[in-house]
Amino acid sequence: MEPKAPPHAAGTGPADTPSDVALPAGEAAIAVATQAAVGLPRPGPRELTLVLGGARSGKSHYAEQLATDHAVATGGPVTYIATAREDPDDTDEEMQLRIALHRARRPADWNLVEEPLRLADALYAHARRDGCILVDCMTVWLNNLIFLDKRPYPEHGVITPPPAFTEEMDALLAALPTLPGHVILVSNEIGFGVVPMGAITRFYVDELGRLNQKLAAAADRVRLLVAGLPVAIKGPDPAW
Repeated sequence: MEPKAPPHAAGTGPADTPSDVALPAGEAAIAVATQAAVGLPRPGPRELTLVLGGARSGKSHYAEQLATDHAVATGGPVTYIATAREDPDDTDEEMQLRIALHRARRPADWNLVEEPLRLADALYAHARRDGCILVDCMTVWLNNLIFLDKRPYPEHGVITPPPAFTEEMDALLAALPTLPGHVILVSNEIGFGVVPMGAITRFYVDELGRLNQKLAAAADRVRLLVAGLPVAIKGPDPAW
């Protein structure tokens, strides 16, 4: 399936939370470097979990159950960050159905944030030391960045994504070690298939694989969902 260009959407800016003050991506990266230089502990998340899986593998359901278990055990809030935003002008009935199914499955008391592009800002704004953030999914987010300005891509040759592609990727990777609370990221594992024919699809598959590697390196826990069953790739099960 060819990656699909998303509808244009404005990002949300960072904001202070009751328990922590958010920093812009650049300032956060400087703060982390300064803390490391003087020997102070990094303020990283108590938990960072990456949930991988193919289509219909059960990855979203598993991630939602993790978030529910965290809320039950700690009493903290859950914020669901959806990277797919419903567009009333979109005629893709399949995508609309998927969004509706995800919405119906989520508990009513979860806080919903729709952020298709500026994911680091959304994480800074909503991370809490006593809370849990579930991001579903990184696959759609990457697609949104590639097609941000709806530029045409060649069938062959070098793919040059918009500047925001690298900027938002760097901002996310800088943000993750600084966030309080439990963060759960959902992403697709699509590297098991054949090499795609089109240049843009190959670029997409390659970049998602690289992103997953970086997220897995930063994560405390990685689970691969196969036929609805979680396979432990990295880290122990949650203690809560």
